[in-house]
Amino acid sequence: MSTDLHNDSPAPAENPFGEASATALLRFATAGSVDDGKSTLVGRLLHDSKSVLTDQLEAVEHASRRRGQEAPDLALLTDGLRAEREQGITIDVAYRYFATPRRRFILADTPGHVQYTRNMVTGASTAELAVVLVDARNGVVEQTRRHAAVAALLRVPHVVLAVNKMDLVEYAEPVFAAIAEEFSAYAASLGVPEVTAVPISALAGDNVVEPSAHMDWYGGPTLLEHLETVPVGSDPSAEPARFPVQYVIRPQSGEYRDYRGYAGRLTSGVLRTGDPVTVLPSGLTTTVAGIDALGEETDIAWAPQSVTVRLADDIDVSRGDLIAGGAAPEPVKDVEATVCHLHDRPLRVGDRVLLKHTTRTVRALVKEIPYRVDIDTLERRGAPEGLAVNDIGRVVLRTAEPLALDGYADHRYTGAFLLIDPADGTTLTAGMAGEAFGTALHDAVTQDEGEDWV
Repeated sequence: MSTDLHNDSPAPAENPFGEASATALLRFATAGSVDDGKSTLVGRLLHDSKSVLTDQLEAVEHASRRRGQEAPDLALLTDGLRAEREQGITIDVAYRYFATPRRRFILADTPGHVQYTRNMVTGASTAELAVVLVDARNGVVEQTRRHAAVAALLRVPHVVLAVNKMDLVEYAEPVFAAIAEEFSAYAASLGVPEVTAVPISALAGDNVVEPSAHMDWYGGPTLLEHLETVPVGSDPSAEPARFPVQYVIRPQSGEYRDYRGYAGRLTSGVLRTGDPVTVLPSGLTTTVAGIDALGEETDIAWAPQSVTVRLADDIDVSRGDLIAGGAAPEPVKDVEATVCHLHDRPLRVGDRVLLKHTTRTVRALVKEIPYRVDIDTLERRGAPEGLAVNDIGRVVLRTAEPLALDGYADHRYTGAFLLIDPADGTTLTAGMAGEAFGTALHDAVTQDEGEDWV
């Protein structure tokens, strides 16, 4: 469903199952309604953590003076498109890379406009943490709920509520407490296990990197402190191995004349030489004969390393196949999933699409769209006209070839897919196989079911 920005594979010599290092990587995304201050927050985070180069800061100061501003507009550090600067809004996802002594970060600053919610899906699809901003003057609004729903749908492990512009409400604790309570209750109904709320002023710098002198009633961490200390990653040995094949390597020359390897990235779990594996969708079984990483042979690989796997038996394996260790998913042609529709053209029953799952692309038919989810009430609504842009709903698909889909709740990478327009290759819809939200939302949207939406 997403393309990784980097291959953040550790070197083979590192211990994959030890404690996370001080420079562990955190991918996180920012989201929020229009003018909630996302770009200013990101700029403040970069500036105050000393992650901005001198020439970058000088360019921002120069651009700010041209616009009649005395102080540098830190939002310009992320709003790079001309249209973004002219309108003072974020349109595209802006990725920024920075580091502190405790951790490395890849940040996705996503747009706030409703029409650009699709970009929030892109930015959060690989994130381990989502920062949802709320303007302290406006509280939780519809777009806030939509972004919370997307974060829950994508199973982002950690959610932070940043109540911004506290300086404009005189740093009042009751304002912060009421917003935090409302948002946390809504997030819980979506199945989000925990929300960390932080009162901030991105413009003034309160509680972003440095503690605020104006909010002595707040005893929690600053935003950066939380980003530096939140647990990231997981123990790959606790997950079954999933290895989508990207490329078959057959040199057929010199000493490698009989070499046959399968290159790709291990999306979860651990593979060792000698491990039994199943090749899907064929269902053929074999064992791992060898693993090559960074030009050298090794006896172990772990997610998210990019490696080449050699198998003991000469079986038919090609791009798009999945080499699975442990409990393997059952290949299916009937796919039920929760989706977020990303395109201006509606998705309708009867549409013929391409379904891209990991490295495999197959033809598919939209058989049924049972409902869409009302973001305000979390109830199911009928979708007689299909799914419109930014709609979240349920679809049933029939594929021309079997797919080895995991449940998205179990495996974010091998449980995700894209629906693509076969005519021009446009991405239409992002899908998550199986049950999407947590149990609380599932109960909420299935109550009072009636013929009006079936």
